[in-house]
Amino acid sequence: MQTKWTQDHGNLLLALARYSIAQKLGLTAKVPEPDLSEIPDTLLTEKRGVFVTLHKNGQLRGCIGNIAPEKSVLEGVKENAVSAAFKDSRFPPLTKEELAQIDIEVSLLTPPEQMQFSHTREMLDQLTPFEDGVIVEKDHRRATFLPQVWEQLPAREAFLSHLCLKAGCDPNAWQTGDLNLYTYQVHSFAEKTSPAK
Repeated sequence: MQTKWTQDHGNLLLALARYSIAQKLGLTAKVPEPDLSEIPDTLLTEKRGVFVTLHKNGQLRGCIGNIAPEKSVLEGVKENAVSAAFKDSRFPPLTKEELAQIDIEVSLLTPPEQMQFSHTREMLDQLTPFEDGVIVEKDHRRATFLPQVWEQLPAREAFLSHLCLKAGCDPNAWQTGDLNLYTYQVHSFAEKTSPAK
């Protein structure tokens, strides 16, 4: 039987993400390194898509991840935590003072599956709000929304329009049928429930 991620495992991933950011800030005296020995190696070394999201006062403060399962969970959490804190171009780098003010969320992705449909109604019917993460791909442009984004955009049409905009496409591009859509699901762990963006 395959080992599953538990909330205890997730709490350790969150601690690892926080420690990775603290290490970059030179604050490891205040943030202890977590003991990951309770997480089976098969889970830590499994290649998965991983996103790390930071919130401050309920507002997005950084979000970076990899969709494709090209890194181990261990690598993905460490690298994406640091990138979300310091390399998200939408925000200035995180400061030492802010570390105590942020809440961290780690999302583990299932492998994306391409959607098959012949018309937009069929496409919309296939989407499961609040469960499906969605990737839009057109030419060399690509963007994704994690399932948490449904909390702000619960209507399928609005969700897809905003996702197309994020990819640099016309907001109605999803209606023309000349792009690829993929869905995936997420197992997420959060230090605190915060609105996702």
